[in-house]
Amino acid sequence: MGTLDWVVVVGYFFVMVAIGLWSRRRVLNIADFFTAGGKMPWWLSGISHHMSGYSAVMFVAFASEAYRLGLTVYVWWSLTIGIGVGIGAFLFAPRWNRLRAKHDVKSPLEYLAKRYNLPTQQVMAYAGALLKVVDIAAKWAAVSILLRGFAGVPITWGIIIIGLVTMVYSVLGGLWADALTDFGQFVIQAAAGFAMFFAVAGRLGWDFPATIWDKLPDSHSDPLAGPYTSTFLMALFLIKTLEYNGGMWNLAQRYMAAPSGFAAKRSALLSSALWLVWPLVLFFPMWAAPLIVPGLEGAQAENAYIEMGKQMLPAGMIGLVLAGFFSHTMAMVSSDANVIAAVINRDMLPHIWKKVKAFSADNQLLLARVTTFTFIGVSMIIAIASGGQGFVLKVVVDLVAATMGPIAIPLMLGLLPWFRKVGSTAAIASVVGGLGMWAFLYIEQMNKAAWVTKGVLVSWPLLLSLVLYLAIGFLKKEPSTERDILLDSLNSDDVSDEPEKVKA
Repeated sequence: MGTLDWVVVVGYFFVMVAIGLWSRRRVLNIADFFTAGGKMPWWLSGISHHMSGYSAVMFVAFASEAYRLGLTVYVWWSLTIGIGVGIGAFLFAPRWNRLRAKHDVKSPLEYLAKRYNLPTQQVMAYAGALLKVVDIAAKWAAVSILLRGFAGVPITWGIIIIGLVTMVYSVLGGLWADALTDFGQFVIQAAAGFAMFFAVAGRLGWDFPATIWDKLPDSHSDPLAGPYTSTFLMALFLIKTLEYNGGMWNLAQRYMAAPSGFAAKRSALLSSALWLVWPLVLFFPMWAAPLIVPGLEGAQAENAYIEMGKQMLPAGMIGLVLAGFFSHTMAMVSSDANVIAAVINRDMLPHIWKKVKAFSADNQLLLARVTTFTFIGVSMIIAIASGGQGFVLKVVVDLVAATMGPIAIPLMLGLLPWFRKVGSTAAIASVVGGLGMWAFLYIEQMNKAAWVTKGVLVSWPLLLSLVLYLAIGFLKKEPSTERDILLDSLNSDDVSDEPEKVKA
C-alpha cells in the first residue's frame, strides 16, 4: 500500500468516529440507543439492514469458496438471503416494528417473556449471546487477514485498530451511529466494488461475466458444487430466512427502528433487492480470480481477493477497497454489539442484578454504553486468541449457520399467529434439542466421522429443532389469552386498541 492508500484508510476511520460523535447528540435515552426512537427513514433502515448482514468474511472465506468452486457461493448464500428477506417483508418485518410501537419493546428478545415465559427468554438470551461473541470474533479475524495481506499489519494489531474505531462510534451513537455509518459504508463499498469490477473488466474484457466460464473448470458454473449439496441448500434457505428476518437479532432492530410496520416492510423489500443484485458485482471478480492469480491452493485461497487487488488496482484504489472491507465488518459488529447490549440490559441483567430496574434514564444509557464496550472488547480478545487463519469459514458455517436455526425457530415462529398455542415447553425443547444435536455432530466431525458433512451439520440440528417445536407444540398445546392479545396486536399498525405493554 502506498501513501495515498493509507490516507484513504485513515480518512475513513476519522469519518466513522465523527459520525459517532455527531450521533451522540441524537441519543437521549435507551430507546434512542437501541431502536433510534422509531424515527429511522425506511430507506436508511433498509440499507442498514443490508449492510449489517455481511462482513469481510465475504472477502476471505466466501472469496475462497468462489475461487475454488465458482457460482455455488452466490446460490447458497446471497440468493437464499435475498429470497428469504423478501418473504420476511410480509411475514416478519411489520411485526417486529409493532412490538416496539405498541409494546415499548427495545430488545428483540423482550417479547419472549410474555410470548412464552421468563425461563424460555433466558435460555435463548444466554445461548444467543454466547454464539454472537464467537461469530463477531470471526469477523474481526477476517478483516485482520485482509489488512495483513494488503498492508502487512499483524493480525493482532489489525484487530485492535479496527476494533477500537468501531468501539468508539458504537458506544457513543448507538443504533443511529450504526445506521448512518452503514449508509456511509454502503457508498464506500459501492465505489470499492465497482473499482474491482472495472479493473477485472479492463484485464479480461467487458464481456468477462459471460466468457470466464468457458475458461474455468466445468464445475464452477454448477449451482451446487463441492460440499454444498441440495440438502445443505434447503437447510440454509430456511436458516437464512429466519436469521435475516430477525433471528440475527441486530436485523430485527432495523425493522423496529422504522416509523411503522408499513415502513418496515418497505425496508425489507429494499434489502431483499440489494441482496439479489449487489453481491453479483462483488462475486464476479472472485469468480474470475483463478484466471488472474492462478495456483492458490488450500488456505492460500483466502488471499485471492488480496492478490487480485495488489496486481490490478492503482494507488488510492487499494485503500478504498480495504475501506470497503472494513465497512462490511464494522457495520455488522457495531449492530451486533448494539443488539447484544439491548438483550443484556433489558432481558438478562434485570434478573441477575435487581437494582437495574430502578436505574435512572441516564444510568440506563450509561449501562448500555458500558455493555456495548465490553461485548466488543471480549470479541476482540477471542479473535486475537484464534490466530485468524482457517478460523473464519469454520465459525461462520460450522458454528453460526448450524446453531442459528435452533435459536431462531422459537423466536421467529413465535411472532406468527399460526403457532399461537405453542408454548414454553416446545420452545425450550426446540432450542436445547437442536443445540444438543449440533454438539453431538460437531464432536463426531472432530473425530473425523466421514458421514458428518456440511449438509448434515447444518440441516440435522435445524430439522430436530423444528420437529420438536411443532410436535410438542401440537401434542402439548398451551393456549394463553395474554399471548392471543399480544399476537393479534401485531396484525396491523392500528393503535386504537393498543393492549397493555410488555414492559414499562
